[in-house]
Amino acid sequence: MAQAESGLLQWLNKGYHGEMDYMAKHGTRRTRPAELVPGTLRVISARMDYLPVAKDSWRVLEDGDKAFLSRYALGRDYHKVLRSRLKKLVERIEKEVKHFNYRVFTDSAPIMEVEWAQKSGVGWRGKHTLLLSRDAGSMFFLGEIYTDLPLAVDSPVGNYCGSCTRCIDICPTRAIVAPYRLDARRCISYLTIEHKGSIPGLLRPLIGNRVYGCDDCQLICPWNKFAAKSGEDDYAVRNGLDDVSLVELFGWSKAEFDSKLAGSAIRRIGHEQWLRNLAVGLGNAPTSVAVVAALRARIDDPSPLVREHVQWALQNHDKTCV
Repeated sequence: MAQAESGLLQWLNKGYHGEMDYMAKHGTRRTRPAELVPGTLRVISARMDYLPVAKDSWRVLEDGDKAFLSRYALGRDYHKVLRSRLKKLVERIEKEVKHFNYRVFTDSAPIMEVEWAQKSGVGWRGKHTLLLSRDAGSMFFLGEIYTDLPLAVDSPVGNYCGSCTRCIDICPTRAIVAPYRLDARRCISYLTIEHKGSIPGLLRPLIGNRVYGCDDCQLICPWNKFAAKSGEDDYAVRNGLDDVSLVELFGWSKAEFDSKLAGSAIRRIGHEQWLRNLAVGLGNAPTSVAVVAALRARIDDPSPLVREHVQWALQNHDKTCV
């Protein structure tokens, strides 16, 4: 992991992590398992496919009146689902070896999960920085079990990206600054989920109708033709979020947001950030009576953050609106 540790430090030094201070907070514990969980000898890396049966992503992205949400977030929060599955795996192991020490992780601690998955042969790191598998593309979650069991070590697989640069070329904000190098500060997933403040003005038009995450680099990847639909009911689409209008979502009150998105990963960003994202989407939408009316309805929103983005959006449609 020495190379991964060095790469992480270089990435942090360039400030590519943006406001994600937790990426720098834990030092070498991120790359040295025994420092995070004393006694750890092995890391069990597992994947869980998430792709739901949903409206075609490209069609939604091409319809400026619709809201595009990353396909991993259309159902129940994956953290709970994947953690439950990993605990069942632990129970099966316990039946065979009786007692062993372990700790389960699902994107819940400072772990280089893609590096561990790559080293264990689950797949290889694509140029978009996500893990790729020849039989599953990249539409899956990763989870880990740190354990003191002296298990046999699996071998990594080769890298099959070749000369392809489709993921780099399609990125709306040019966030993939080089193969295997992402500037999170420009990434739409970061801007709509991790970033809490005002979205930089120059990036707003590039976001289009992507209001929660971005899948472009995955959708264009040739390996995702092998991504299988998930059979997990918890990942099935809820509230029609795979094919819903920006105007409808922008009209949700905080109570509706909390109720309809209970158990969803989306709920964690909060109603204010949700409205901020949707205001940007509406600002990029085709001008219509419904779009302008929806924006005007929140021009006096209690949140300065929401008001700022609403005003920007209205200026895009009619200079006399504000």
